[in-house]
Amino acid sequence: MIEIRPITNKSEFNAFFKFPWVLYKDDPNWVPPLLSIRRQLLDRSKHPAWKYMEGEFFGAWQNDELVGTIVAFVNHEHNRYHNENIGFFGMFETINNREVAEGLLNTATEWVKAQGVDAIRGPANLTTNEECGLLVENFDKPMILMPYNPPYYQELIENTEFEKVMDLHSMYFDRPLIEEYDTLNRLEKIVKRSTKRSNITIRNINMKNKKEEFRIFRDIYNDAWDVNWGFVPMNDEELDALIADLGMLVEPELAFFAEIDGEPVGFALSVPNFNEALEKAYPRPGVPELFTMAQVGWYWKVRKSIRSVRMPLMGVKKEHRNKGIDLAFFLALMKAMLPSQYEYLDSGWILETNQLISISVSLGNKIYKTHRMYEKPLKV
Repeated sequence: MIEIRPITNKSEFNAFFKFPWVLYKDDPNWVPPLLSIRRQLLDRSKHPAWKYMEGEFFGAWQNDELVGTIVAFVNHEHNRYHNENIGFFGMFETINNREVAEGLLNTATEWVKAQGVDAIRGPANLTTNEECGLLVENFDKPMILMPYNPPYYQELIENTEFEKVMDLHSMYFDRPLIEEYDTLNRLEKIVKRSTKRSNITIRNINMKNKKEEFRIFRDIYNDAWDVNWGFVPMNDEELDALIADLGMLVEPELAFFAEIDGEPVGFALSVPNFNEALEKAYPRPGVPELFTMAQVGWYWKVRKSIRSVRMPLMGVKKEHRNKGIDLAFFLALMKAMLPSQYEYLDSGWILETNQLISISVSLGNKIYKTHRMYEKPLKV
């Protein structure tokens, strides 16, 4: 018998916290998160998004054993910003069992429906500034800050009347593709014309002034993404959390600002794929994080074993779009990567409706992963 119930005590919370390590223990593609990152995600007093959300954590139990998890929530800031009235589900993890999956998804649906919303969307952990979407294509090792799940999740979700609402694509680019498409020379010619015409300059991020640089990034990000599907502006507390999470990963030669006459008008933030080091260190409950971080640091800094880069964020202020700034960013990043140990770039995620996809494909990029957002209307 399967029982779905809210997480109400410390013992249940610990089981919820540790469940991914149980579920994925034999999955060679799963990369565990740092324990501190997962704690912050689940802690209503620490994660800034809980200031404008309300929700409930649920577990599925079979013979007193946790076999699935989910969180149901309403993001009031999302609803205010997009003039919508929807709820969300996230942290959906389950054994390959239809009864467990349906129980979790139906429980989340009923919880958000009781809050008076018109639909439920997900998976999202917890906002579009973080991990969201169900992996439905290419189940090899995930990039940093991208969700991973087994292939069977797709059927389990679609069997409960959830339908696709948006696909989020990840693009792939490597050295052979650069040579095959003669990308460097083609970009050089295009970018030279556009930067001269608009007086565009590209500079690296200054990590000696990290807080101010990230503030500039946040302001551009909120302007550049304001009409994007699912976007909610980042506030000061979320900026501080971003600095804490991404600040330690940023390498200045991989992160850029675009300026016109000295005014910052765009950014491209790329980071080494931290997951390559996490995979080797394998953070897990019961092992002190200080020891794990020492291992991560050795793989990252001493061994220099990381071979991939992810560009999770790029944006250009609305009034300066169509000036070739995005292409200038790609050129700058390519020039930084080619003489380094990095072998390929992941640009993700990108909304399936974004025209940047067709431009990227013309330059040799390939869509190689897809994460899907689902939605189900609710009858009141």
